[in-house]
Amino acid sequence: MSSTEVVSPPAEGTQDAPWHHLDRRMLLIRPVLDLVKSLPVLLGALLFGRGEPWQWIGLVFTVIAVFTGVSHVLTSRYRITESQVEWHTGLLLRKQRAIPRDRIRTVDVTSEPKHRLFSLAAARIGTGRHSHGKGPGKDELVLDAVTIAEAQRLRTLLLHRKAEAASEEAAAPPEQLIAAVDKRWLRYAPFTLSGLAVVGAAVGTVYHFAHELHFDPIQFSLVQVVVGHFADTPVWLSLVLAAVGLLVLVSLLSVGGYVLSFWNFRLTREPAGTLHVRRGLITTRSVSIEEDRLRGAEIREPLPLRLAGGARCVAIAAGLREGKSADKGGSLLLPPAPVRRAHEVVAEVLGEDPAATPLTRHPRRALYRRISRAVLGVLLLAATLHGLAWLGALPDWPWQVALVLVPVAALVGWDRYRSLGHALTGRYLVTRSGSLDRGTAAVRCAGLTGIVVERSYFQRRAGLVTLIAPVAAGKGKYAVLDVGEADGLALADRALPGLLTPFLTGDRR
Repeated sequence: MSSTEVVSPPAEGTQDAPWHHLDRRMLLIRPVLDLVKSLPVLLGALLFGRGEPWQWIGLVFTVIAVFTGVSHVLTSRYRITESQVEWHTGLLLRKQRAIPRDRIRTVDVTSEPKHRLFSLAAARIGTGRHSHGKGPGKDELVLDAVTIAEAQRLRTLLLHRKAEAASEEAAAPPEQLIAAVDKRWLRYAPFTLSGLAVVGAAVGTVYHFAHELHFDPIQFSLVQVVVGHFADTPVWLSLVLAAVGLLVLVSLLSVGGYVLSFWNFRLTREPAGTLHVRRGLITTRSVSIEEDRLRGAEIREPLPLRLAGGARCVAIAAGLREGKSADKGGSLLLPPAPVRRAHEVVAEVLGEDPAATPLTRHPRRALYRRISRAVLGVLLLAATLHGLAWLGALPDWPWQVALVLVPVAALVGWDRYRSLGHALTGRYLVTRSGSLDRGTAAVRCAGLTGIVVERSYFQRRAGLVTLIAPVAAGKGKYAVLDVGEADGLALADRALPGLLTPFLTGDRR
């Protein structure tokens, strides 16, 4: 009598974990995308080759691009062992990468339109380190064709590393909703001025191509009609009409950008002690922030948004990738919304709202420093433009306009001083600064890696210092600008007791 031994397959997370492949449905999308990207090269070679042998370079380049994309999908495989995440890819050129699981800080799940056609997503697994290149760095893995269920499984498996996480999550209550987007918040979109960047980029692109192709836009009859209309209109009225038209266009683009970026926004707290952010209309994004890695929060109030009574909230957390903005870095906790709602989110996330603490004003000497720096910068600009006008390189009106901006610069300097403030409340160091982009940051004192006291020559003359609080999260450091010397040293000593004692004792001797 023979017996059959049943061997169970290796489990996920063990040293002999099975390999997984990218979803094959990506083969229906990837070649088309690679072909579209190669169209400029292909069309350029065909149009300008004129029978020359090198015109086939475009076709060869396109074939190589499509072949590379297809081979990437077919040969990419990954697995999660007990100690690391492994990824292999390549047919002619093999690539292998591994990231230790104890260094993983983020698992961002993004679903672009190309993924949503087949209910797919891209899982970006990173260690939280900065990557200076355009593509993923060596501390980041991008699985760009997995099912949404698989992406969520990877996020849970890699971020919830406790052995009992699965049983606890099954018995725990469902996730708690902290904030969700409100359609009434669309009124804050025009004050973000995000549409201005779109207009600038579009104008720059059109001008670049027109210049390269030696094309004059005035040749269009519609453009000629518009230019002729403005030529027959008084200058002041033309400027007003242009400003109103630009304002309407920027507002519409800003509202569109707000909808695309923040629609379906939800901030929730999961049972495993993780904040989960979901947002996006066409391209959806899902970001997880472990609460154990939170070092504080920051309320950002750009000047137009502040005048409208709005703000946005950003997490100061270890391991989050920092991009050109907090939105791109994945640390956004609340999109542009009423400032009161931003403070409510801070209180819900941190358990208290240190950003709402009354702040200590800085001495009047800081006011003179803020105003003098702002005005001096404009005067230097006016002097430079005047010199260029004197040499005949520019007309006179640019430096005259710069002089008109002197009162505006003084007003900005005064507002920068009015925004200055600091406080030490409970576990948090709170600092506020900025005018055009004011920020109020509350950083947990236990997360500080030290205190740096800086004094320039002019600060020494004025009896001021700048305290820099380094932290392994967020921007990396947060400054208390132009505080009185005695108050600054006392603040640093209370934030990290005993740290400055040897230096203060040395000064007394």
